[in-house]
Amino acid sequence: MNGWLSPAGNVAGIAGAVLCAITGAGRLLGYYDVGGLGLITIFLAGIGLMVFACLLKLQLIASRLPSP
Repeated sequence: MNGWLSPAGNVAGIAGAVLCAITGAGRLLGYYDVGGLGLITIFLAGIGLMVFACLLKLQLIASRLPSP
């Protein structure tokens, strides 16, 4: 199980950062919705992906700690 946690965390983190960057650029250009979805909704999805990536990385670290 630990073999896929690190790559999945990397993918989720990068995808979340890309979504946040795209929505930030969209707001700066004056767009408020893309494809029927508000940019804030897409931005929140990006934040959610980055939080998910953090949780995956935390689980990976916790699984490497010695058991008490």
